[in-house]
Amino acid sequence: MLTLKHITKKFKDKTALNDVSLELDPGIYGLLGPNGAGKSTLMNIITGNIRPTEGKVLWDGADIRELGGRFRSLIGYAPQQQGLYNSFSGRRFLSYMAALKGIPKKEVSSEIERVLSYVNLQEAADRAVGGYSGGMKQRILIAQAILGEPKLIVLDEPTAGLDPKERVRIREQIKELSGDKIILVSTHVVSDITPIAKEILLIRSGNVIDRDTVESLCRKYGESRDLEEVYMHIFGEEEHHAADSF
Repeated sequence: MLTLKHITKKFKDKTALNDVSLELDPGIYGLLGPNGAGKSTLMNIITGNIRPTEGKVLWDGADIRELGGRFRSLIGYAPQQQGLYNSFSGRRFLSYMAALKGIPKKEVSSEIERVLSYVNLQEAADRAVGGYSGGMKQRILIAQAILGEPKLIVLDEPTAGLDPKERVRIREQIKELSGDKIILVSTHVVSDITPIAKEILLIRSGNVIDRDTVESLCRKYGESRDLEEVYMHIFGEEEHHAADSF
């Protein structure tokens, strides 16, 4: 169980998150909102990359700041920015990430082969990451995120900039990861999360304004035919006017 208790985050005179409280149990959750809504800040607080101004993040009732390295070993995170080492081969990059995660050396080789197989990159594993296509880079980021079988996986725009075929591939890989894991996916591609999400979290101006299943949200907002219409109904104008991204 991941619990957020009254999370507020301020950057100087701007409030990126405002008193957000959530409980998430295993399943896939879609995080939807316009640019500047607070999605990235929320994910960075959940993963422990930044500290909230107020509030706590708990894992099974324990503060993640007190859990320290034990909590980090439970996390898999794929950021939107592809901060990859272009001169590294895919295999070397995964080996480096495995070391950062503290995976025992005797398990590293088999674990790398497992995640390479999962994202279908075995044949490209010894090529430089700098020569990968956009879709391949997204897949190697997902591969590093799932090293060590994390219980909490956070994916920031995992299908951004990909063609439809690659988007479907990534979506199906995310779906296969669910079970005993909590998976949080931030995306602007609403159709990519609709078929696989247990629930959708709608965030606006640092506030989680609603949370429900896709079907319930579609009924709630004017009998919309799909989540895309719900999104445009709630956030359409804000997408055009968003200025500062958090």
